Order: sequence, then structure tokens, then C-alpha cells
Amino acid sequence: MLISAENLQKNYGTKQLLNNITLYLDRGDKIGVIGVNGTGKSTLLRVISGTEEPDEGRVDRDPGVTVSYLPQNPVFPEGATVLSHVVSTLPEDEQVSREFEAKTMLTKLGVALFDEKIENLSGGQRKRIALAETLLKNADVLILDEPTNHLDSEMAGWLEQYLQKFTGGIIMITHDRYFLQNVANRILEMYLGKSYEYEANYEKYLELKLQRLEMAQASERKRQSILRVEKQWIMRGARARSTKNKAHIQRYEELRDMDAPETEDSMKTIAAGASRLGRKTIELENISKTFGDKCVIRDFSYNLLRNDRIGIVGRNGAGKSTLLNIIAGTLQPDTGSIDYGATVKIGYFSQEGAELDLNQKACEYIREIAPYLETNEGQVSATMMMEKFLFTSDLQYSLIGKLSGGERRRLFLLGILMSAPNVLLLDEPTNDLDIETLQVLEDYLHTFPGAVVSVSHDRYFLDKTATSIFEVAEDGIINRYVGGYSDYAEAVKDREAAPKEKKEKPKQAYEPSRTQKLKFSFKEQREFETIDDTIAETEGRIEALEAEIEINAADYVKLSELMAEKEALSAELERLMDRWMYLNELNEKIQAQKG
Repeated sequence: MLISAENLQKNYGTKQLLNNITLYLDRGDKIGVIGVNGTGKSTLLRVISGTEEPDEGRVDRDPGVTVSYLPQNPVFPEGATVLSHVVSTLPEDEQVSREFEAKTMLTKLGVALFDEKIENLSGGQRKRIALAETLLKNADVLILDEPTNHLDSEMAGWLEQYLQKFTGGIIMITHDRYFLQNVANRILEMYLGKSYEYEANYEKYLELKLQRLEMAQASERKRQSILRVEKQWIMRGARARSTKNKAHIQRYEELRDMDAPETEDSMKTIAAGASRLGRKTIELENISKTFGDKCVIRDFSYNLLRNDRIGIVGRNGAGKSTLLNIIAGTLQPDTGSIDYGATVKIGYFSQEGAELDLNQKACEYIREIAPYLETNEGQVSATMMMEKFLFTSDLQYSLIGKLSGGERRRLFLLGILMSAPNVLLLDEPTNDLDIETLQVLEDYLHTFPGAVVSVSHDRYFLDKTATSIFEVAEDGIINRYVGGYSDYAEAVKDREAAPKEKKEKPKQAYEPSRTQKLKFSFKEQREFETIDDTIAETEGRIEALEAEIEINAADYVKLSELMAEKEALSAELERLMDRWMYLNELNEKIQAQKG
């Protein structure tokens, strides 16, 4: 046993973060800690690493066991430079011999400015320096708080392989679900101070959690059934005069006082809301952007479609956020033009977030933006939206200054959605957002009736939300791929494996943006050719139903059936009209290319 943590308790004011948590770590164990932000995940890691003491309970290590800890927000000595700092944290007799190893790992993590002062670097670069420092220590136990934050896909893949080969024990917090799937062999889920452990990777954990919740609900139904019978017995006038009756009453009281199992009502579906978006959205025409002697965007053109779901990928520093800032209008291109439709309303979830008033209540912040959200299913109140986005009643009335960093990011995201944008721009939305929030966001985006453009290194998120991938390459060229992240990764793999003479024209659906041509897919072409007839047929069916409704006005049962059928057909007609508009807009752009 490398580490044992038993009966850990930790409170912050009136909030209990750790409630009797017990955890054992042995060699080969790779534990992924998950849970909603603010439930004590980072606190647990600080306690296990020894940087914070529990209020109750104990943490023991086997003699000689060494621990290396990556905090969520690493701190460095003032004036320290990159390489000298990383090397200085190694044992003195290893500092010279392992300098090359340190340089190699820093380079793998995208940090090549070895002599630069750390304080001059970005937050993402500082986190990657701290990660290199943590991994180089050759410890028996790695305790990693958000190691995948600020890693691009290539770096995350490298770290996956490194940790898969690691023979010690690992405890890590990460919201990267593919990373959990490929590295973790145990999942520790934290919820309201309690913990639930699963001997599984992420995919198996989802199955086991569902089984646990179903069993808990079945036990609760049985408890309620017994309580109803026992209550009737009590109400008939049972008295605690005999030993038998006393035991019976005691059993009833124990059942009555048991806590009901926690349910996840906040995960219920709420339709997304957005402002009306007209035919014209955002048109980028031959835009370019250069910083110093580096061109990060070169001659890029694209007309955003109303239902686009675009994921932007590329190495750190390639220009992904620059492209998003240009689309948002917060940064102007050096050349080219951007034209916005009259109805475009952008919601921009930036990496920096917003300056929130720390003395304001969370619910006041949301209600100031909008007291309710208008959706195609009716109005949804600010309170209801906060509940969906995992803000319990106590969190809703908490001061923003008392929320965790992840909870503030979640509040900022919800504020953007409450403003009812029709074009959503998301810059690294998965950083600092827990898995539960990401699932809510993915569900929300699925019904969002506008365009979504996301910069993300989260492969799982892109597979769930993107239907096309824009890759920002090192030379400023933006390549477009059809499909989600896995489709993109497969296309790149095939392209790189192809013989050199064929690399100019790979089989996969990608092309540099300057020659990118829009075209119908086979399915879209067939749909475009038949949709007018389908709409006419649907309109005819509605007219026929209206005639039947007049004839059967006095037959209440028949009338109800006809009205329900008409309502369903009217909804289908509305969907068809939206699809007709999309296909015709796309056809216009295709024809314009030919001209």
C-alpha cells in the first residue's frame, strides 16, 4: 500500500467538503477523481499530498514512498527561469545529468523558451512547466490536479502514453473523458461531500453508476412502500407497551429517518433559447493576421451557416483564439473583411472570462442579464436554468466571491446563454468545467437553434458537438475536415501515412481554406431535390386535416385526435421550412462559387 487515507473530514465555514472519505492507493492504481466543481476534489488532493491538514481522519504513507504533486494553480519563485527552476527541483546529484531529459520533456509540452522568466509566460505555459517539474521527480505517487488543462491534443496524447506506462500510483482530477477512459482504472466520484468508488475506466463507470442509481431508487421505492404500511399500523393506535411493539416502532422510526438517495434532477432537458437569426450570419472574406513575423491566419474565407457546429483545433499558439477573436469582432484582421448579418447576436465564452462582482449573489448576476429565457417550449426562469446548470439553491444565493473558480466559470457560461445569443463562440469551454457541467452544456448545444464555433482540445467534447473541424496549421493555413474530432484524427493519420506523391491530394474530406469548395453531401443533394415536394405534401395533409376538423367539430374524441395530428404535422412543417432555408442558402453559395 502506497497511501491510505481514512475517514477524512474537512469543512470550510458551514460547507462540508469531505465527509468521512476513505481511499487506498497501491502500485498500478490510477484513480480519476470526478465530480461537480466545488465538491472538494482539489481539497482532497491537497489533503492526500500533505499540503493541507484534514479536520479529522488521517493520511499514512508507506516508509520511503515519495509523492509528486501538481497543484491546480502552481506558484513559482520570483525571477525563476524555466529550465533552471525545473532542474533545481531535482536531487542535487541529478541536476546536471538530467538537464537534457528536462529539456526534452519541456519541449514535448510546448515550452521551448528555456531561459525565459516564468513570470513572463502565460498561465497555460506555467501550468505545463509545473507538469514537467512534477513528472521529472521520479516519485512513487503522482497527484495531479487538472494535468490536461492547457494541453493541446498532441500533448494530451503524449501524457496519456506516459501515464499508461507509469508503474507507481496516480490520483488525478481531469475533465477530459477520453483521458479518463485511456488512463484511469478506478473512478472516485465525489458528490455532496461523499465519495463513490468504481473499479473501472470512464466508460465502465457510466454503466456502474447507472446500476447504482437504479438500485438506490429501487431500495427507496421499497422503503416508501414499507413506510406506508408501518404508518397505517402506527395510526391505528399502536403503543410501546410491549417489547415487541417497542422494537416495531423503533424500526419504523429508523426507516422514516433514513435519507432518500440523491437524484440528478438538474440533468433534465431544457430546450435552448436564442434570438432569431436571419439568412445572413457572418461572412469572412480573405482574412489574414500576422503577429511580428509569424502569420497565424492566411487568406481565409468562410460563410458561417445558421446551424454550423465547428470545432477549431491546432497546436498551442497556432492562432485558434485569434480566429475566434476575429469572428467575435474583438480583433481586426490585417487584411480581408468581415460582414455581419443584421440579426447576428454573438455570445462569446472567452478564456479570460468576465470581471464578476464578488459581492453580488450568483442569482442576482443571472437575473440582471435576463429573468427568464424564451425557448420554443415556453419561458424558462433564471432559477430553473441555474438548477439545470448545477447551481443548488444554496449556491444560487451565495456571494460570487465564495464560489470556486470552476463555479464562477459555470456562472459566466450561464450568463452568456441567458443573453439568448444566436451565434455561440466558445474558447476552451472545457477548461475548469467539470464533467457534469460539460454534459449539461453538450445537451444544451444539441438543441441550440443557432451556430456554434468552439476552440477546444477536448476530443470527447468535439466528438459530441462538432460536425466539422477547422485545423489551424503552423503556416496560417486553415484546413477543413468533415465530422467530429475522431473523423479528423483518422483523416490526418491517413494523410500522413500516404506516400509523399499522394499527399498533395488526400482522399479525406479536407482541403486548405483558400481552395475550399462548398458542396452538397449525397444525402443533402437528394434532400434538396425532393424537399419542395415533401413540403407541398405536408401542407396538403394539414389542409385535409383542417377539413376533417370542421366536419368532426361535435365529436370531442375524434376532434382531440385530429388536433394532435395537426399539431405534430405543423411542427414537422416548421422543421422542413427551416431545412429548406438552410439547403437553399447552401445552394446559393455553391452556385456563387461556380460563378
